[in-house]
Amino acid sequence: MRLCIISDVHANLPALEAVLDECPRGRIIHAGDVVGYNPHPGEVIELMREKRIASVMGNHDYAVLTGDTSAFNPVAARAIEWTRGVLQEEHLAYLRSLSLELRVEGICCVHGSPAEPLWEYVYPGEGLEEHLQRAGARMLVLGHTHVPFHLRLPQGEVLNPGSVGQPRDGSPLASFAVVEDGEVEVRRVEYEVGRVARDILRAGLPGVLAQRLYSGW
Repeated sequence: MRLCIISDVHANLPALEAVLDECPRGRIIHAGDVVGYNPHPGEVIELMREKRIASVMGNHDYAVLTGDTSAFNPVAARAIEWTRGVLQEEHLAYLRSLSLELRVEGICCVHGSPAEPLWEYVYPGEGLEEHLQRAGARMLVLGHTHVPFHLRLPQGEVLNPGSVGQPRDGSPLASFAVVEDGEVEVRRVEYEVGRVARDILRAGLPGVLAQRLYSGW
């Protein structure tokens, strides 16, 4: 089995392209948040469809569909509102097609947690055994935090591949994971941060979204 596992692309096309260039041949799954924050939502959706990347729904995807930004800070809410204004119906149809959970090859993939697929943040050491038990899988794949980690527990494994489009662990490099023959490796890759930052500013999105990409916070 060979899987490339990605998460939180957040409408960052250059980062997604760079990661896909580094992904080995095999199936690709995405742990949610296709859109939000960054300026290429339509292009990212089209590339995800072209590459047949299986994805679950993230909280930003859900907010773009519903228009409900009550759970978001003003910067994130502004990006969601902007995204709703630029996506075409075919893009919204793609987001509507996303499920809350994906199961493949003994893996359960959700964005937040098995209990709260859209909203719960799960970090290392925070009830991972309970999350694995609820998932009922040998590996639980999570996104949402934008912080990569991989832990082996007696009950199985928990993996967060980190964020492709907006890393938050102090590194600006796009993050993803490769699962092959039972081994898991989190990998990082450079991409054109400056291009994305310029496109953020040209789109009229909040400048902080451009600034944070340079330092990974």
